[in-house]
This record gives sequence, structure tokens and C-alpha cells, in this order.
Amino acid sequence: MNENQKTVARTCLEAAEGNTMAFPQIVGTLMEAGFESYTIDFRRATATYYLPDGESIELPAHRVDATIAPAFDTARMQAAISEAQQQVLGYTYRGFCEKAVLAGCAGYIVSFSGRRALYVGRTAETHVEHFPN
Repeated sequence: MNENQKTVARTCLEAAEGNTMAFPQIVGTLMEAGFESYTIDFRRATATYYLPDGESIELPAHRVDATIAPAFDTARMQAAISEAQQQVLGYTYRGFCEKAVLAGCAGYIVSFSGRRALYVGRTAETHVEHFPN
């Protein structure tokens, strides 16, 4: 992984957490830099960005100030995703993360080639969200 790719990963994480880039822009920027996917781990407060050859960079992410709910609530997770997709008034990525954690999401994986995100609960329940067209 070159220095530019590391910078792009850091910049995209900061942009998400600072609400200066929307999800589609972040995905496009990461893809253009050669990334294949990324994961967010709410338990460890990390973001990991992956290249197709398996190389990765792990970055510290903000810690959500809430306990991950023990049960995964798919309807609550879908509502948080819908707010993000629609960029409802007052939407923030940090707010999305808190809602995800309260819905029982321990982390998520975004696959650019698969055009989807996989949200995972504490006991491995999952919800797959396909990228909107």
C-alpha cells in the first residue's frame, strides 16, 4: 500500500466522521485509490481499509458512547440506514453509528465490488443492504 492510499483512507474516515463527504463520494474516492472494501468495528473503534491483494490499513475510529445492544434489531438498523441514504435533516455519521450500536450492530463490512454493506450483530445476526441504484 502506498502513501497516497493511506492518506486517502485517513481522509475518507475523517470526512465521514466530520460529515464533509457523503457515503457515495467516500466509496468513489476509495475505489479510485484502489480499495476493494472496508470494515468498521464498533467494539474496537477501528476502521480497516482493504486492497484487492489483502493489504490493509487499520485506523482508529471514534468510539460510540453507547453499549452495543445484545439483540440485533433489523428494523431499527434499516431505519438508521434509510436516514443515512436520504440524508435526513440533522443526519450525522456519528449519529448513524450510535443508532447502529443501539440496534445491536457490532460492526459492518462494505464491499465495493459486491455493491453492498453487511451489518453484523453481537451473535452474528446479519442484515445485507445493497447499494441504491
